[in-house]
Amino acid sequence: MLRTTLPRTARIGRTHKLSAALVATASCAAAVALATPSQAATPAGHLAAATAADHIKVTAVATQAHTAKQAASKDGQQYGNNLDGWIRQSLDIMKSKGIPGSYEGLHRNIMRESSGNPNAVNGWDVNAVNGIPSKGLLQVIQPTFNTYHVAGTADNLTDPVANITAAANYAAARYGSIDNVNSAY
Repeated sequence: MLRTTLPRTARIGRTHKLSAALVATASCAAAVALATPSQAATPAGHLAAATAADHIKVTAVATQAHTAKQAASKDGQQYGNNLDGWIRQSLDIMKSKGIPGSYEGLHRNIMRESSGNPNAVNGWDVNAVNGIPSKGLLQVIQPTFNTYHVAGTADNLTDPVANITAAANYAAARYGSIDNVNSAY
């Protein structure tokens, strides 16, 4: 039986790659432990360990900052400029103002009313015939928007967040919650 093994240089190369990967991801203590005793005893060995420790600290701080940014985004301090972001921002505003509603209730009504288009305009119903067409994600007319506008949101009827929060405020006053609206309202 013919037995093949990797040449010694290939085995050492793999070992070095593995060692480098461990140093890059290990803590400061692991980096110092990987140094050989003769290296650690020299000033250059201490410098290498200190440099590795500094690198690990810098990497840890950068990772921590990235994680904090992601947490801030999840906490609602930053929102995407899309339907999901508009709903989440509206929910945070609604919660702070005591307006009931859920993500599911808002999303369901938005998809029925405008298919998620913040610039949707209804040009055919009775409101449009009377010169005040329904507009925006939740198809709100201007007088209703003016009455139920939520302070802290834009004064523009087609602003997605202002439209959602005003409509949810109206639905809360009329039906108890946007969650209770299952058809045109």
